[in-house]
Amino acid sequence: MDQGFFLLFATVSVITALTVVLARNPVHSALALMACFLQISAIFVLLEAPFLAVIQIFVYVGAIMVLFLFVIMMIDVREAVLRRFMPGSNLPAMVLLVVLGVEMLVLVTRSARFSVAEPVARSVTGDDIRQLSTTLFADYLLPFEAASVILLAALVGAIVLARKEPG
Repeated sequence: MDQGFFLLFATVSVITALTVVLARNPVHSALALMACFLQISAIFVLLEAPFLAVIQIFVYVGAIMVLFLFVIMMIDVREAVLRRFMPGSNLPAMVLLVVLGVEMLVLVTRSARFSVAEPVARSVTGDDIRQLSTTLFADYLLPFEAASVILLAALVGAIVLARKEPG
């Protein structure tokens, strides 16, 4: 039964991820991204990781999607579509894409983490979550704050880009 649900959620996740890339309307693309995040959250529930499922919903579906929709609504998308970001040939981008894809496949096939082994079943307790939060806010406070400053800079950049020129 769990395998059937996993296949359903994974299939819908892949379809919505393709919709994100192929949709012409950016709002439709953002909604498809939100649906993809929800499917991934459902997969976390199947993997008995409710904490990750809730974090997935709060952080990605809640905060990041609001930021994406805010940027989409603030920037005149019709005008931005008419401009090309990389003038000229797309050949260098395609070559880079192929090189990075091959590199990823080589790293995955040679990694010991992806070997076929029996997973170790372990339940998550409140102490594990408490230890994770203590580690995050004590040992990794600087990277956490740096990420928040980067998100703030992105928000300010979106507002600057969306501002209409006087005159």
